Amino acid sequence: MQDKKIGKIIAEAREKEGLSQRQLAKIAKISNAQLSKIESGEIEVPNPKTLRKLSQYIDVNYNEMMYMIGLGMEVSPLNPFIKDYYGKMDLEKLDEAEINVLGSLKNLEQLVQSCKENLNKKIPDVEKDLLLHTIEDTEYQINTSKEIINLIQSLKVERRNKNAKHKK
Repeated sequence: MQDKKIGKIIAEAREKEGLSQRQLAKIAKISNAQLSKIESGEIEVPNPKTLRKLSQYIDVNYNEMMYMIGLGMEVSPLNPFIKDYYGKMDLEKLDEAEINVLGSLKNLEQLVQSCKENLNKKIPDVEKDLLLHTIEDTEYQINTSKEIINLIQSLKVERRNKNAKHKK
């Protein structure tokens, strides 16, 4: 997905949803000209607010779109910056990092649960939209945290194996 330009991703997702440019622009409350410029690549770095609006109607995560335009962070074991950061840690630091990320993960999961409970209350649409955005962003952070935990755990196994070999 990263090899494609954001405009092409949006156009493909829009078409997959069976929407014309005009239809998507209307429901996302942006101008048709703006959407056309994004999809054609004339606007290479769309406004984050515009991406947020579009993400609600196409099957592309807002945070992933932010990453594609260089304003967000993708975390996976293949992300060299994240891997390098944790890769420099010794076993003790990895243990601390894992505890911190696990604590953060628990808080993020509780936040999502609380937001979902609030969705059931009678609240204005503006507040409901804010809750939905918070849930989407927080779920992305949860997935990121889980990827970091997987990375930390694999590095810990690697460190333990290395330490065991040196003790022999």
